[in-house]
Amino acid sequence: MFTGLIQALGTVQLLGANKLQISCVSEDYRSILQDLTIGDSVAVDGICLTVVEILNKGFVAIASPETLRRTTLGHKLQAKELVNLETCLRAGSKLGGHFVTGHVDGIGYFKESVQTANSWEMTFSVPSQQIARYIVPKGSIAVNGISLTIAECEPAGFWFKVAVIPHTYKNTNLHTLHPGSLVNLEADILGKYVEKFLRFRSGYFAEAHTREETASLGAWDNITPAFLAEHGYL
Repeated sequence: MFTGLIQALGTVQLLGANKLQISCVSEDYRSILQDLTIGDSVAVDGICLTVVEILNKGFVAIASPETLRRTTLGHKLQAKELVNLETCLRAGSKLGGHFVTGHVDGIGYFKESVQTANSWEMTFSVPSQQIARYIVPKGSIAVNGISLTIAECEPAGFWFKVAVIPHTYKNTNLHTLHPGSLVNLEADILGKYVEKFLRFRSGYFAEAHTREETASLGAWDNITPAFLAEHGYL
């Protein structure tokens, strides 16, 4: 589990069929390495990878062929682009972003950036309905592992805009993007659970055949759109 608050920038190099060497290029690389141990999880551009070896200014991790295929990692290896790095959330740590799992839902595209007086307004396209349905105004989204708030979006969710403060823009790889750049997208996990609860309520109750089954599931009947909105989920 991660928060989407990036700690350092790095580069990725392929060592073998599934081994990647991640080297920290930020001056504050100790924020990544200070308590890193074998078996820890690190988000590399929003992708949860497991550390198998620790280096002086980086680490080695394992990435499956599917991970390389379904995320931007394969592209990063070819283009030698910067990646965002974040170590896993520790018990008792501050939670300043939102819950990010490191399980990328799919790849999106950077469209444009407009600099304003105090931020960069960045627009991204979402080619997959699987992700678009979770894009909502003021909702959370992880772009290359960065926790961002959706400022504006198309009703169906196929594009969205975020306002990025100067600190985030400078200290992540957002400042390296150009129109057409690929980005990893992970939708807010809370939205996925809400969707499942609503589907469960509308579909599963009709399939409960016995009184015992219905009684055991009755508590779910209280989960309505109005209930979720009242408690801050919509």
